Amino acid sequence: MSKTHPFHSARTHSFVRVAAATPLVHIADPVANAAEHEALIGQAGEQGVDLIVFPELSLTAYAIDDLLMQDALLVEVERQIARLAQVTAETGVIAVIGAPIRNGDALFNCAVVLGGGEVLGVVPKTFLPNYREYYEKRWFAPSGARSEDTVVLNGETVDFAPGLIFEATNRPGFVFAVEICEDFWAPLPPSTRAALAGARILCNLSASNIVIGKAEERAVLCASQSMRAMAAYVFSASGWGESTTDLGWDGQATIHELGARLAESERFAMTSQLTVADVDVGRIGLDRLRNGTFADCARQEGEAATIVPFDAGESTATGDLIRPLDRFPFVPDDPARLDQDCFEAFNIQVQGLMRRLTATGTKRLVIGVSGGLDSTQALLVACRAFDRLDLPRSDILAYTMPGFATSDGTKANAWALMTALGVTGSELDIRPAAEQMLKDIGHPFADGEPVHDITFENVQAGLRTDYLFRLANQNRALVLGTGDLSELALGWATYGVGDHMSHYNVNGGVAKTLIRHLIRWVAHREDMAGAAGVLQAILDTEISPELVPAGADGKIQSTEGTVGPYALNDFFLFHVTRFGTAPSKVAFLAHQAWSDASSGHWPANTPDEERVEYDLATIKAWLRKFLVRFFATSQFKRSALPNGPKVVTGGSLSPRGDWRAPSDGNARVWLDELDAHVP
Repeated sequence: MSKTHPFHSARTHSFVRVAAATPLVHIADPVANAAEHEALIGQAGEQGVDLIVFPELSLTAYAIDDLLMQDALLVEVERQIARLAQVTAETGVIAVIGAPIRNGDALFNCAVVLGGGEVLGVVPKTFLPNYREYYEKRWFAPSGARSEDTVVLNGETVDFAPGLIFEATNRPGFVFAVEICEDFWAPLPPSTRAALAGARILCNLSASNIVIGKAEERAVLCASQSMRAMAAYVFSASGWGESTTDLGWDGQATIHELGARLAESERFAMTSQLTVADVDVGRIGLDRLRNGTFADCARQEGEAATIVPFDAGESTATGDLIRPLDRFPFVPDDPARLDQDCFEAFNIQVQGLMRRLTATGTKRLVIGVSGGLDSTQALLVACRAFDRLDLPRSDILAYTMPGFATSDGTKANAWALMTALGVTGSELDIRPAAEQMLKDIGHPFADGEPVHDITFENVQAGLRTDYLFRLANQNRALVLGTGDLSELALGWATYGVGDHMSHYNVNGGVAKTLIRHLIRWVAHREDMAGAAGVLQAILDTEISPELVPAGADGKIQSTEGTVGPYALNDFFLFHVTRFGTAPSKVAFLAHQAWSDASSGHWPANTPDEERVEYDLATIKAWLRKFLVRFFATSQFKRSALPNGPKVVTGGSLSPRGDWRAPSDGNARVWLDELDAHVP
């Protein structure tokens, strides 16, 4: 397959490559500084960068005090701006540089936006710090003091105003705005209104000297502004070479998107740096689209903005995305974050069940325990809920219900788990009842024929749930559901009186890939030492519904062999439901994430068997099946879900929550989009 196909270009899928530049600084030397800029812009062009952001006053240096008022310096600044504008024409990069700019009889601290060989616009700083070490009002006028909205640079008249919106005419979503250093620290940053006016990438040219703790403060502000403004935030601060007469500089550069850090620079470096990341402007747009509060705020607080159009580079360079990309979006890579997520997820499940028990006054639970992942997690949640409510675990009535394909291993695991947890365990063989039902309906299996069709499977699944409900009636108990979020997405459940139904389902908001880690997390608790061995055995067992006997070759019925790897399905589910991502882009992201299993990005404690690769053909095939199951054949099951707590962001498929869709829909538009754009 040719890698030159447009599918393999990040730009095809609404990514904009941005760079935060940290050049070596030459004090009051625009010529030398321009040379540093030229070199970095050239490097950026070679790396396929679309937009590069330099620090505040990068053409002159920031800490030069009264030298800013020297005519010779200011004249040279204009000459170097023209020089760098030509560099952008040669490289196809949009560059945002920092410079002092005269307009009338006032001097302004500005961001100068260059592209296609010209100055696209100039953005003056709005808020000038004049406290502690800062004395900017000695030299500069604030943007509000300007007398007109244009400025003449090298004989050309260009826009000159805060809040300019720069919008690519040929790259939908490539829309950016600029603010400068102190603007960022204001209670109402100019970038907030710029975002409301449509900017998806917010740029900050900063000098920002360093003191203890300030780097973390900047990072928090970048993350929070990108989250609150639903945007990307590119921040670049001055580094080595700035005057240390009274200040220090660390050259911090960061790129954030929707609250997540995509890239950061080495601090206190003594060489020029580029901090590069691919920003997903399409994802930002989709997130804004589904967030009514953002639109309401834009209508209420937004102001008319000047739009500056520009032509973005048309390169279709292929290659790996430069950004963190989680193979397991429901499972963080960072061990500390994973621990926190498991703590929260488990306790959300526990408190949901506790509230249902106290609201109904129920003192007992009935649960089916198969020896698989989902029923194990549900039983762990039940035990913790009973402990916190000071109820005896003996009132958790757990049943293992062997059928025609139940293996000795899973049944042994079920019994070992029930025993280790101290619940009341029982065994109820469903085969006699299943044989009677198959006989009553005239199924060939009752006559000795090895027909293992969907009826054969669902007779078993339905009887198990039917027994559980009747046992709940008999014991004045609630039936605890075990089906997880991934199974709900795929419709991998027997509808009605089957594993689809329960009185309360604690796993309905938890993806299969996260359940594995939740069980590991619980197994490492001190009070679970007695169950740790069986929990590991359950984690090591292949996922199977165990409804069809093993074949002549000894192979058992494989869930993932039918519906696809849960790792891929959870990846598809996250991107389709959280952002409404088009299938072709989901395929692109999955290929980027899964085509090389050796490239890292694995969550802590990921087993070796999960470290696999998937080529594009495999990804496309499983994605087609996911789209059919999710959009066309399974919604009617989700429309009648039992109650259960939402656990992961954007992950609820409850018809009363995040996902509301018609039960009689179809998958045509998604399949057509996939086939039209994925080779």
